[in-house]
Amino acid sequence: MGITRGCRKKELLLLKQLRGLKRVALAFSGGVDSNFLMAMAKQAGLEKFIAITVSSQFFTSQEKRFAKRLANSMGVVHICLDFDILANDNVTQNTPQRCYLCKTMIFSLIRKTAVQHGIENYIHAANTDDLGDYRPGLEAAKELGFVAPLVDAGFSKKEIRASSQELGLETWDLPSQSCLATRVPYYDRITREKLEMVGKGEVFLRSQGFEGVRLRCHGNVARIEMDPDAILILMDRNKRQTISKGLKSIGFDFVACDLDGYKTGNMNKF
Repeated sequence: MGITRGCRKKELLLLKQLRGLKRVALAFSGGVDSNFLMAMAKQAGLEKFIAITVSSQFFTSQEKRFAKRLANSMGVVHICLDFDILANDNVTQNTPQRCYLCKTMIFSLIRKTAVQHGIENYIHAANTDDLGDYRPGLEAAKELGFVAPLVDAGFSKKEIRASSQELGLETWDLPSQSCLATRVPYYDRITREKLEMVGKGEVFLRSQGFEGVRLRCHGNVARIEMDPDAILILMDRNKRQTISKGLKSIGFDFVACDLDGYKTGNMNKF
């Protein structure tokens, strides 16, 4: 995945924008996009820069540890804030406004923390691909004064991966992440039990060699979404039986595979 001349220009534009902000707090998840933005902010030589991770029940413990390790490896000041998102009934009702409500609380917490550290500029790592999907959280970020430098510089996901590889970032080929709440259909109440089942289920599926997989929780039914090519591997009798037994041991009664495969935004149907 070679970097293009266009990516070089966008990197320079991104660095210029970041340097203009001077004192910056990054909403940091540890994913492909936020790690690239953190690396570029570090390269920009800002007057002050911190990365803030908000860890809720929608964020796995593995992701929390990974985010901390990434920030430490770059020598970036990292603050991790624990947040009980399930205490908010408006969020757990899981309406199409769930993401907006959740992001409003999370970004508010990040902004408050940034201000306490004498920082007045806040950034998040949305890219241009995000603009084509239903992402109410983007509106919450905008309302709270967050800017999206990757969008402003014109970076797509593919370009972020290419630039990340050029920079030697280990996240360049990391499968796309999304919060665990996206595994539960709208209007189906989100509970700790469902999130734990999904989290354990996806860890189990990855242990079986399936990356970039999503496990959707439809009541007592586990619906697996994965790359269509991987479905052929899943259909091997021994593998299929292993997956079924493993997911049922976690708490699901039925296990299904989505023949259409994984696609970003599959649950944005309401």
